[in-house]
Amino acid sequence: MDKCTLETCPITESIYQYKPSLAGNAALLAIFAASGIVHCLQYFFFRNSSYSIPMILGCLTEVIGYVGRVLLANDPFSQIGFLIQICCLTLAPAFFSTSIYFCLADIVRLFGEEASWIKPQHYAWIFIPCDLVSLILQGTGGGLASVAADKGTDQAPGTNTMIAGLAFQVITLVVFIFLTLGFIVRTMKSRALQEKEMGARPKLPISRDRLVTFAVPFTVAIVTIFTRCVYRVAELSEGWEGDLIHDEVTFVILEGVMIAIAVICLNISHPKLLNQK
Repeated sequence: MDKCTLETCPITESIYQYKPSLAGNAALLAIFAASGIVHCLQYFFFRNSSYSIPMILGCLTEVIGYVGRVLLANDPFSQIGFLIQICCLTLAPAFFSTSIYFCLADIVRLFGEEASWIKPQHYAWIFIPCDLVSLILQGTGGGLASVAADKGTDQAPGTNTMIAGLAFQVITLVVFIFLTLGFIVRTMKSRALQEKEMGARPKLPISRDRLVTFAVPFTVAIVTIFTRCVYRVAELSEGWEGDLIHDEVTFVILEGVMIAIAVICLNISHPKLLNQK
């Protein structure tokens, strides 16, 4: 593949069998760069390291990944472009998940630990190691697949390792969503009981407007990241000759747009909104 050019080989001999859209990938690159800059500014003003640092790292990884896609847009046979984007775009969303996990602990502290099945500090102890396992598997798999592609050898071991990492990330997100929904239901029941006993609706720990401003984009971010992870598992499960991996429109929507929506939503739903002051 590294000896091919658009002049000497048909596009079907490239890994993706299409010429990536320069405009589309450049636009996604710009969105992640802009979001990353906003997260940097939010870190400067609010100093929330556990939330902002993973977001900044994730946006940076996305930007590098789309640099790889831009290289492929100029040369679909670019080995460097392929290696950059397959590793970076696979890894980046795990950083965003980390920030989301830290947010749930803040939410539990705000509304009351009694409604949570586990203590706030335990969310980080449980989910961050899971994220690390996912990152290690995806990074290792991406590296193995990249080396195999470079040497023209079997990419299956690397691909299967990446699938394992992505599947583990999906399972982790499912558990996280289950715990989050459980906390929400228990909190609502508790507030309903208090309202019945007191004859008045209990006061929210923060204003309703701030709660809605946080909760809606936060929920959208979780859904879009989950959707993307399920898509990537399905895509890689088909292998390098499957239909999904050769469909750029599906990739742009379920990978690029989903994660772009997530990072923008996570710019909005900053945990500073949960501050009671």
